[in-house]
Formats: sequence, C-alpha cells, structure tokens
Amino acid sequence: MSADWPQGVGRHLLASVDSTNAHGFGLPDLPAWVVAEEQTAGRGRRGREWASPRGNFYGSLILAPEGPAEQRGLLSFVAALALRDALIAVTGLPRRLSLKWPNDVLLNGGKLSGILLEARGDRLAIGIGVNLIGAPSASEVEPGAFPPVSLLAETGMRITPDQLLAHLAPAMAARQAQLQHGFAGTRSDFLAHAARQGQRIVARTMTATYEGVFRTIDETGALILDTDAGPVPIPAADIFFSERPHASGH
Repeated sequence: MSADWPQGVGRHLLASVDSTNAHGFGLPDLPAWVVAEEQTAGRGRRGREWASPRGNFYGSLILAPEGPAEQRGLLSFVAALALRDALIAVTGLPRRLSLKWPNDVLLNGGKLSGILLEARGDRLAIGIGVNLIGAPSASEVEPGAFPPVSLLAETGMRITPDQLLAHLAPAMAARQAQLQHGFAGTRSDFLAHAARQGQRIVARTMTATYEGVFRTIDETGALILDTDAGPVPIPAADIFFSERPHASGH
C-alpha cells in the first residue's frame, strides 16, 4: 500500500464484480475500499444502469458511520470534494474541474463521474465511478442529461484506476476529518467550486420541476433555488443546465 494510505482502512482489489457497493456490504472489517477492474451490474442514481468498461474507475468506500441519517447524507458532498482533490492531484488542472450539486464532478463542463450513496442496516457505501478512458455516448443518456466525458478524451491524460485510488483514499480521509468539525467548512469549499451558482438552472424532483437561480446550499445540504415564487429548498433533484459551458485553462 502507499505510504499515504489512510491508517486502519482496508483495500480490496477485484478483477470483476457485480457492484462494488453490493460486494462491500458483505465485508467483515470496516472501513474499507472496494475497487474493481470491471462491474457487471453497476448502478447510478435512481437505479439507472452505469456503463462499466475496463480502464475506468469503479470503487466504493464502505463505512459504518455513527450519528443520524442526515449526517450520512452530507458525505455526498465530502465524496465530491475528495474526488475533485484527487483529480487535481493527478492532472494538475483545477480550473477545469467543478462540482454539480449534489455530488457530480464536471470536467470542462461535462460529467466525468457519478457518486452513489447506499445504506444497508448500519452500513453505508459511497460508490464512485470515474470515466478515466471512456464515457457513454450522448445517445446512451436521457434527453437533457449532462453530456458524459472522459478524462482521456478531454485532456489526453491516461490515468489508471490504481493511480487515482492512491490519491482518492487519503483525500477522502482528509475530507471526512473536515466534516467532523461540522458542515460549514465542507459547505464553503463545495460552494467555492460549484458550477452555475448565481445562474438559472432547472431542478426536477420525483414530483415537480422548478426553474430559478441557484443561490446557495443550506446547512442540511439542500439546494436553495430562487424561483419566481420565492426561495425554494430542494433536498434532492436532478439538475439541468441550459448548455455545456466552454472551459479552458489550468
């Protein structure tokens, strides 16, 4: 293991697995990372299939967190920040990497990763998929969804899953430690890199669609949307932008 690997955290490297989240729930000792070269039944948000070609990153951090369920949900922001930290470490391109509420990492304005939190009993799996070498085509995602991008196609950099994990595990440990002091620091850091803050966006929940200006996120992690009817807190939704912005620079 790397000298920077967080103390007391296990590491399980697999050739193939149905889902790193599902596999991780059966581990006897936690916390632990589960990383696979291939997933045969990867899932995204709301049960959507997650394409899993070899060469991309598929990993889950399995925890047995204490505290209320609301506190567990804040780990979504922790994971997004940690992944951005790790990607900056391997690419040196901080200006190209932004965060889409609640936990997507964007590269040049396109969706580079997906993060899925799943709970089972007293265990929590933070599943992370990153398009290192390949991404689904636009025809494979729902209409209006963010265009998927890969690190290789956008930057010409070929990063291996092992290289990313070596930076992601310590970054996640550091961001978890930050959350122990309360959500304020995590919230501030997330907003500092949040895509489209101050601009009009569309938020679709399971029951309604809202359009307005993305103002901030509150102390619970809910998005605050300034609509024509006034501010609306949105705890969970799919977010849509009008177009993908052009991004450049380092």
